Amino acid sequence: MTYSTPGSKKKFYGSKEWLWLRWQAMKRDNFECQQCKREGLVTIDSKKEEGKRKEIVLNVHHKKEIETHPELALEIDNLETLCITHHNIIHGKGFKPKKKKWNDEKW
Repeated sequence: MTYSTPGSKKKFYGSKEWLWLRWQAMKRDNFECQQCKREGLVTIDSKKEEGKRKEIVLNVHHKKEIETHPELALEIDNLETLCITHHNIIHGKGFKPKKKKWNDEKW
């Protein structure tokens, strides 16, 4: 199976096999961000509050991406639990510093 289209990725990430394996990876990692842990920090999963939507704090990351290594998509050793911040850093997503509109030195 290849995961090169948004539709194929959506189908994979909604599959029972993925959801079960994702849970197993988070359980193995004690529901903690492994990169934070390497940095001496602790980021744990949020708790569901009655009447509120659960805040997404943790994500399960494929160390070798499914687009290039589809054979590892369902291998638990290819997964690690990361907080959203570290997951976004790895994928180059998130906030980037704005460029200055002018150079203060000219004034």
